[in-house]
Amino acid sequence: MNTEIVSDLAGLAKDPLSFVYWAFPWGEGLLTHQDGPEAWQKEILGHIGENVSPDKVIQEAVASGHGIGKSALVSWLILWAISTHENTRGVVTANTETQLLTKTWPELMKWHAMFLARDLFKVTATSIFAAEDGKEKNWRIDAIPWSVANPEAFAGLHNQGNRTILIFDEASAIDDKIWEVAEGALNDANTERLWCAFGNPTRNTGRFYDCFHKFRPYWHTMQVDSRSVRFSDKAKISQWEEAYGADSDFFKVRVTGEFPDASDLQFIPLGLVKKAAQRNLHEGQYKFAPCVIGVDPAWSGGDATSIYLRQGLYTKKLARILKNTNDMTIANMIARFEDQYHAAAVNIDLGYGTGIYSAGTTMGRAWNLISFAGSSPDPSCVNMRAYMWFAMKKWFQTGGVIEADQTLIDDLTHVEIKPTMDGRIQLRSKDEMKKEGIPSPNDADALALTFAVPVVNRKRNGKANTNYQLF
Repeated sequence: MNTEIVSDLAGLAKDPLSFVYWAFPWGEGLLTHQDGPEAWQKEILGHIGENVSPDKVIQEAVASGHGIGKSALVSWLILWAISTHENTRGVVTANTETQLLTKTWPELMKWHAMFLARDLFKVTATSIFAAEDGKEKNWRIDAIPWSVANPEAFAGLHNQGNRTILIFDEASAIDDKIWEVAEGALNDANTERLWCAFGNPTRNTGRFYDCFHKFRPYWHTMQVDSRSVRFSDKAKISQWEEAYGADSDFFKVRVTGEFPDASDLQFIPLGLVKKAAQRNLHEGQYKFAPCVIGVDPAWSGGDATSIYLRQGLYTKKLARILKNTNDMTIANMIARFEDQYHAAAVNIDLGYGTGIYSAGTTMGRAWNLISFAGSSPDPSCVNMRAYMWFAMKKWFQTGGVIEADQTLIDDLTHVEIKPTMDGRIQLRSKDEMKKEGIPSPNDADALALTFAVPVVNRKRNGKANTNYQLF
């Protein structure tokens, strides 16, 4: 082995950006017209270098349009990880076996052929490993197609005291079960651990989407527009913009690196919710309307009791209480809100709300107990929950406004339709969602409860607004 090269590699163990400049003949051969990484690639490489440590997991997620150099970055990370730390182990997978073995891995082979230290590592059709005798089993990174029926390859990715790398290519289509198994494999203490997920944001549900939303505190994320890189086909992109529109899901997924507004089964599109969070109201647009309070109680687990106020097009979260164990306390809180806002109605979910409702009755309150499974006033909806959500969706379409609250936004956009034979609207239940690791949409259900019954303003000065209804 060339001792100078080995020494250089050791010095680059915590600097993948400098490694990329050192490792390849920029400006020569296949790289004649390239002088180094794109700006977005530099940012990812720099962030990894700043955080390399045996004390934590580095998690990088990049959602992008087409043609930004994603496969090149994947290749650089593989070569950096395996060549700058002895006994590195890793797994690379992709949305399909075809993508992995005909696109991701051939790109690695191309960069390995230009790699200054290529003689230290051998590359086959499905793996890269140390060329030194006796090292090939414990110093290697493998290309492994994922399978929900056989996730053991990811569960066994332990490498105590060394370095572990896991890469998901076209991550949006990789099953959530594989994400869960992989996460459990990255728990070795005193080990450098790097998990990178790249892909076009084709779905606005699932674990790749969650990297940018529910789990965003734990991931360093980036969304890359294809137009921002030097070598993307700008003429083709202009054709797409003209044909589909810059606001279309097609353009968002394939160019701007944004998640689409709606999946096939999503009930309320993300774009509709985002617009509601960006609108502004002045009091004259809602003060004339009656106030309604919706309460979605929870009793145990990670769920929360959510209380929402709605007045015409205006909404406000009044409270979110974890681990409620005292119905009387919650009832007193609701009563205070009812008096403070002169609420015309208080609607409580029957599920865990009977105790709260009974406490309110004892206090002389005329609250409404709403059964989500009850009959719908609208025959196009299977049950009361579908009816309330349908009314809420129409409210969004007519100008409803919400706070820019990520929990509420996630709740509203995670609920999906459950197809029915007769075409009526039915939503997936909370239990079905929770089995897939999707949090119970308590905030959204509390808001939906404000649509349960038509109401009028309470009497003031002996008069009542008898003409106004919520929907």
